[in-house]
Amino acid sequence: MGGQAETGILCKNELAEAIRDGKITTVIIAICDMQGRLMGKRLTAEYFLQNGLEHGTHFCNYLLGTDMEMNTPAGYLHMNWANGYGDWTARPDWSTLRVIPWLEKTAMVLADVVDEKTGELIEIAPRSILKKQIQRAEDMGYRLCMASELEFYLFKDTYEEIHEKGYEAMRPAGHYNEDYNLLQATRNEPVYSKFRNYMTQSGIPIEASKGEAWIGQHEVNIRYADALTSADRHVMFKHGIKEISIQDGYSVTFMAKPDHRWTGSSGHIHVSLWDLEQQQNLFYDAQSELYHMSEKMRHFLGGVMKFTPDFTLFFAPNVNSYKRFAPDSWAPISIVWSRDNRSAGFRIVGDKQNLRFENRITGADINPYLAYAAMIAAGLEGIEQQIEPPAEFKGNAYGAKKVTQIPRYMYEAIDWWSNSETVKKLLGEAVANHYEHTARVEQQAYDRVVTSWERARYFEQG
Repeated sequence: MGGQAETGILCKNELAEAIRDGKITTVIIAICDMQGRLMGKRLTAEYFLQNGLEHGTHFCNYLLGTDMEMNTPAGYLHMNWANGYGDWTARPDWSTLRVIPWLEKTAMVLADVVDEKTGELIEIAPRSILKKQIQRAEDMGYRLCMASELEFYLFKDTYEEIHEKGYEAMRPAGHYNEDYNLLQATRNEPVYSKFRNYMTQSGIPIEASKGEAWIGQHEVNIRYADALTSADRHVMFKHGIKEISIQDGYSVTFMAKPDHRWTGSSGHIHVSLWDLEQQQNLFYDAQSELYHMSEKMRHFLGGVMKFTPDFTLFFAPNVNSYKRFAPDSWAPISIVWSRDNRSAGFRIVGDKQNLRFENRITGADINPYLAYAAMIAAGLEGIEQQIEPPAEFKGNAYGAKKVTQIPRYMYEAIDWWSNSETVKKLLGEAVANHYEHTARVEQQAYDRVVTSWERARYFEQG
């Protein structure tokens, strides 16, 4: 199978050879839905080989118009009963073709969502949204390098066991805070090593893993790359370690705040701006006295900071996302920047070719295509408008006064989004309207539910 044993990445000819040799018997074609999940089909390798599938495979367009539970709420322009819930096409991006080492004789390729007749990208699809912003950057002469840091909780229960227990009395895989603690992490190293090694074998290079700031919480750092490659790695990593956990009788969650007593799980995003040849980090200026931040870096950061409230729905996409934002919680509450300060929403790190900034607002529950797209769109707007960021915040940002705060509830983020001309301008009205409706559906679903907390509080005393 060629050189894929080292990287996991295949070309189409290597895939065909592996199929003929019996080394691959299943080919997965996957798209990313609005919630950041992989959806698709498992094809027999023989069928795949005979039909080529150059143009992809069909799927029902409702996959980009569901809620988290796969219900089909009314109100979407493209997907509804009046239009018959027709088909779109998943067109493989062959640069993403790879072996999946934790599944037997299996390869996977990610696909773009396209119109069956025209072959044009469907603009509301998450990968399409990111590709539009990448093209805008390239038209301006820029390339983006990005990377994700993902935190998650590991449990000694299966998903089925947790479901049967009503998502109560879950057993985190540990019994004390394991932040950087090698002894506690050793207890779960058999599964963590699979996460790292299987991912690297499948072409998703992992830099490191470490214990995080609560019982059973862990973090994995994925190697940086261009924006699209990093977003692809992000969704495949999340999907993959869930599958590995299922095989070993564990479960993981990327929920932003699984329990109000626990530390939230972040999905920090690192970003830097490069020339088209990716030879020069345009964020770095040796002559700048402000941490060597170039004018482009200041303006990019200024745009991201100015428009963070507008784009918060892409940084915090679920009702639960907002419960992560709390004082002294390792998750920020203020839209400020600092040099190497973990209480700030944006942290400047690195130097020279490594100079970049980290978005600490984003949680582990983000859809990376959408969060990346929002950062790029806002940052490029900052460059075009020459938006200067506010002065650096020094000290404990949890106590910051007279600074812009991150929207604290989903309905506030919906208001920012719906009233934002910038969102409509940069993403397009169709995308803005589609994802506003998705957020309203999510908020309304939450508002209708009576929780166990409410019963315990009001049943007798209310």
